[in-house]
Amino acid sequence: MIIGIVGLPNGGKTTLFNALTKGEAETAPYAQTGAEANIGIVKVPDSRVDRLSGIFRPKKTTHAVVEFIDLPGLPRGSVSEGAKVTDFLKRAREVDALVHVVRAFEDTAVPHPAGSVDPLRDVEDLEVELMLSDLAIIEKRLERVEAALKKGVEREKHEKEKAVLDRCREALEEEKPLREIVLEGEEEKQIRGYRFLTLQPLILVLNIGENDLNSQKAASLTAEVAARFPGEKSRVEVLSAKIEMEMGQLPPEEAALFMEDLGLEESAMERLIHSCYDLLGRISFLTAGEDEVRAWTIPRGTPAVRAAGTIHSDIERGFIKAETISFDDFIAAGSFAKAREAGTLRLEGKDYIVRDGEIVHFKFNV
Repeated sequence: MIIGIVGLPNGGKTTLFNALTKGEAETAPYAQTGAEANIGIVKVPDSRVDRLSGIFRPKKTTHAVVEFIDLPGLPRGSVSEGAKVTDFLKRAREVDALVHVVRAFEDTAVPHPAGSVDPLRDVEDLEVELMLSDLAIIEKRLERVEAALKKGVEREKHEKEKAVLDRCREALEEEKPLREIVLEGEEEKQIRGYRFLTLQPLILVLNIGENDLNSQKAASLTAEVAARFPGEKSRVEVLSAKIEMEMGQLPPEEAALFMEDLGLEESAMERLIHSCYDLLGRISFLTAGEDEVRAWTIPRGTPAVRAAGTIHSDIERGFIKAETISFDDFIAAGSFAKAREAGTLRLEGKDYIVRDGEIVHFKFNV
């Protein structure tokens, strides 16, 4: 899973990236459109993996991971003015979802490019940049499709493509992102290769100041932004990237005390990662033994035989049965042997849909 972090300059993107990765990427109070992207691998917090590791004491414990790419800030007007954003747009189209960091904090040491802090304005500004990028791709492609139609080349295919591209163009011209329009299976397949930015799942992160944590001001702003981005492909999270970065640099015990002092029940970083999983429809199943305890990421709704292929193609090819048990049932039983006696350790076939948090061992023969 690859998540792209985007936003206008000076919004706190790189601070959020450092909080997630516990890294030290340079933060700078100016636009860096031409700068290199920061890339980091983040371990997915999962108490189930930690608990199983404590029980089995394996040689190796492996959490699921998410790759985050911190893309350079995209100033307002970059796309329409033809600024050097080609690399930004290319990298942004390679990710599975976008995290848009929106500045909602005041800091005189970090001037806002627009001269004032206005989260709703900034949300709209970046969304417009992404829509203009998608619109440019659509218009260029439509020119080619219409030329093919005039020549009578693959008429039925190009007529279908033109119909869906026309719908997309109309939506963008009305300043509606593509994630808000309903595309049927065949329509979605026709435009999948274009990797339109406003079609990608989106998490809006409202980056507030420390004094606004747990405040009514933050709650009201969250509600306003959420109303602007309805639908299943959008989420809104609120956090203080600066505070999260500072907590990430502390030992776990001190970080827990820091969170308690701030009245925080959980790390916003954990919440954000789990929100990415939920938005993209991902779950984790577990494998556990003396050699390794590990979490494996799969799409929600994956049958057992395909889940087996996540581990190795030979296991999928030679799949016989999946021996599975829920995490809670395993903890209640205390061991696989006792779970088998209790009937909570089950054998399932290849079409069984693997559920989040299940411990699965695959029986196979190749």
